[in-house]
This record gives sequence, structure tokens and C-alpha cells, in this order.
Amino acid sequence: MSKRYKMKKMNKRITYSSLIALFLLLFLAGCKTSTKVAPVALGAYKSESEFIADIEEKAFDYETLMAKMNIELLLPGKNLTSRVDLKMIKDSVFQISVQPFLGIELFRAVISTDSIKLIDRMNKRYVAENYEQIKGQTRLEFNFYNLQALFTNQLFLPGQQTVTAKQFNKFRLNQDGDYAQLQTKDAMGILYTFITDGEVKVLSTTISDTRQKFALCWRYKDFKRTENQLFPMQMDLELFDGEASSGGGRFTFTKIQTNMPVKIETAIPSKYDRISINQIVKSLSNTDF
Repeated sequence: MSKRYKMKKMNKRITYSSLIALFLLLFLAGCKTSTKVAPVALGAYKSESEFIADIEEKAFDYETLMAKMNIELLLPGKNLTSRVDLKMIKDSVFQISVQPFLGIELFRAVISTDSIKLIDRMNKRYVAENYEQIKGQTRLEFNFYNLQALFTNQLFLPGQQTVTAKQFNKFRLNQDGDYAQLQTKDAMGILYTFITDGEVKVLSTTISDTRQKFALCWRYKDFKRTENQLFPMQMDLELFDGEASSGGGRFTFTKIQTNMPVKIETAIPSKYDRISINQIVKSLSNTDF
């Protein structure tokens, strides 16, 4: 393999890492055989509150989570892939480490309840900002706990940490056979739509502008038993600009462990240059893909 080819391949990986950074900023991640579970008819539930309570009771339970996955970024005419390690400490922090080859980390994102750090090792630069500093750069009333819920296949209320019994009335429930749709809105009028099945699994989460100017659809597939709980081993993401798809991604989990000791690395090398989120977004807008 020529040196020029290697550099070209590496530059492609670097571009991918930068896109992962932008994705996170815009929307602030040993298997056993699959086990079939008989669906429960939704009509058996006596009330909407009973149905939502059952979803919460059967939600994926963990205190820490470590996962290995392959991630693919799908853009018009381009597919970019990498290996990714995910570490999560529930309700505290999670870390995404992009390692395209030989376990060498090129990019890291550390997201906590109040701040975000992005470390670009190839370009020796980093972002470290709290949410107040980046407030207004996204149209969503969306927080750390909501992003955590997306990665762990859970129902959530925008801007909230948990879904309590007193908040069940914030969802509107529509049933159709063995499937149900739960919808809620945030203070900005953004619509959150959850599709569930008779096993009260969340099959998809869609975040959309009521005027249909944009949407993010996060779909869950390939549910398998891991440590006696069902977990989706594939997550598909798709972004829409109006009715047209503008790209997306796919997370394919290869290994999941829960409730093991987890160490989050937050140190930033002293020689790295600090840049702003605006600088990253600007550099991406000038990138030739």
C-alpha cells in the first residue's frame, strides 16, 4: 500500500471524525442469540398511564454500560465507517471514542450533564464548553438525559431527566393493533414521536419541526438478549430536510456489558489548541467531501 494511499485513507477517517463531532453538537452511543417474545395486545391495557408505566418498568436497566460498535455515516454518494467504543455512566457522563484502525483513537467526545469536550487527536485541537455557552446553536429543547435515552432505547421527555408518573399526561397515545404511537411537544413546539410494539419496546424516536422543515429519525432494530434484557443491536439514524433525506448513520453493536467498572478519560494534552464549536462548524462547511 502506497504512502499516498494511506494518507488519503487517513484523511477520509479524519473527515468522518469531524462529522461525528458535528452530529453530536446538532443533536445534544458478548452478544447472545436472539430470543422471540410473544407480543402483548395493546388493547389489554386499561389506561394510557398503565401502558406508559409498563414501558418505563421494562426499559433497559443499567448503572454503567460499555459497548463496542461499528458506525457508518451515510451521506449522498459517500459511506464512511469506523470502529467506536462507547462508555456510559448513567445520569452522569458518557464517552465516544472513534478508533478507525489498530485501536488508535483519532477522536473522542466526552459528554456530561453540563458540558461537552471534543478531542481531535489528528489535528491536535479540542473543544471544551458548557451548555450555556452553546445555547441557541440548536433548535431543540434537548439535554444530556435525552441523548442518553436515545442511545439506550428509552422513552423520554424533552429537557427532562426522567419520566415520572405525574408526567404521563404529557404524552398523547394512539393505538393501532400491536403498535402504539406516543407524542409530546417541547416548549418550542418541536414534536417528539415514539413508536412502540406489544412488547412495549421503543422501535423508533422521531424529532421533528411541526412545519416539517427538519426531522431526525432514530430507529431500533435487531433486538437481542444481553444479560437477560432486550437491547437493539442496530440503530439507524436518518436526517430529513423537509421531505428529502439529507443523510444519516448506522450503529451496529458487536459487544455490550453492563454494571462493570467504567473509567472516563477527560484529560486534554497541554499542547492541543482550544477552538470553539463555531470554528468546527465553519471548518466543516468549507470541507470538500
